[in-house]
Amino acid sequence: MSKTTTARAALDVAEVDPATIGRDELRALQLRRLQWTVRHAYENVPFYRATFEAAGVAPDDIRTLDDVRLLPFTTKDDLRSTYPFGMFAVPMSEVRRIHASSGTTGRPTVVGYTQGDLDRWADLVGRSLRAAGVAAGWKVHNAYGYGLFTGGLGAHAGIERIGATVIPMSGGQTARQVQLIHDFEPDAIMCTPSYLLTIADAIEAAGLDPRGTSLKVAILGAEPWTNELRAEIERRLGLDAVDIYGLSEVMGPGVASESVVTKDGPHVWEDHFLPETIDGETGEPVADGEHGELVFTSLTKEAFPVIRYRTRDLTRLLPGRAYPALRRIEKITGRDDDMIILRGVNLFPTQIEELVLGIETLTPHFVLELRRAGRLDTLTVRIERHPALDRDVCEAAAKVLQQRIKTHIGTTVDVVLAEPAELPRSEGKYKRVYDYR
Repeated sequence: MSKTTTARAALDVAEVDPATIGRDELRALQLRRLQWTVRHAYENVPFYRATFEAAGVAPDDIRTLDDVRLLPFTTKDDLRSTYPFGMFAVPMSEVRRIHASSGTTGRPTVVGYTQGDLDRWADLVGRSLRAAGVAAGWKVHNAYGYGLFTGGLGAHAGIERIGATVIPMSGGQTARQVQLIHDFEPDAIMCTPSYLLTIADAIEAAGLDPRGTSLKVAILGAEPWTNELRAEIERRLGLDAVDIYGLSEVMGPGVASESVVTKDGPHVWEDHFLPETIDGETGEPVADGEHGELVFTSLTKEAFPVIRYRTRDLTRLLPGRAYPALRRIEKITGRDDDMIILRGVNLFPTQIEELVLGIETLTPHFVLELRRAGRLDTLTVRIERHPALDRDVCEAAAKVLQQRIKTHIGTTVDVVLAEPAELPRSEGKYKRVYDYR
């Protein structure tokens, strides 16, 4: 029997009820699964064996959940350096699917799944959908992109797992999206929040009322978004908008999800993922309730275990509410690699979004353009004027936005009006920042 088979034979894959499990029972399950994962990674991934040995830690050193802090971090650069399959912990003959990032800033990160991984992923997306209020027999319009991106196929499997009907539209072809939403009358939609706004615009352009569709719930993720954007989406489309969180390196969509009842941040499915928050500069842990960078260790992944993966997402861990034993992550509205440093002031695109959505006479369609004038960086907010309002009303609103950015964020920016439909529209993850420096 190979080492891989020996290690995986001990994995506890018993399913739990996240609504009823107690915290002590959960922590005991996490420890067993953490010990399995650490040994599995050490024995089957040369990268992890080398980094563990360099850190002076071995699988037998993991005796409590706090001992996870003995283990070294994993970063996206580590995944790129082992491209394409160096992080796989099973023979390729056992890998049933491969996904990868876009690789727009370097080599893509490549992840693999065994059949067991795919089954558990479908279970967790299904669990997320139930938390969002989706039920068996519903029709779900899936506008996440299919292909190497994990969103489309990940959502697809979860929809089918709970006995709902999937409409596998994928991203793009917005006019056809509108037609199918009108004709097929789905109960729920899954896509990025920015793309749902694009769809809402297209529904209006077709002479229809976005609030008059059959949609009851939108399960939105794959990009940071604010509660102000949630309110705008719910107002425009007359539905409940809930947050689903995930990232390819950890699994894909369904690592955490929000309850439609509480809408207070995604609950982490802690029976499968161990979350931490750390100080992004020092790497030291921060206490629950304090802001930090989110770190995940997978607990049940066979093909691609990840140990203390630094997500770069900024949030804090909070007590569970809809699922009392599971911690929540506060709604993620930024990543430390999205941060703009403008003349010594740190700002995130979502901070601008919050201010934009607080001014009723502005549209939510804007981009940020960074340029350098001499030795100074400048930021221009290009925002579309409202098509139903006079230009002077929109210009007055733009001045209000400029003042609020100065007051609330502490830096001066230019705000320039664009014409309606002038700016690019999202067909997936929206590109908000254009750096021309």
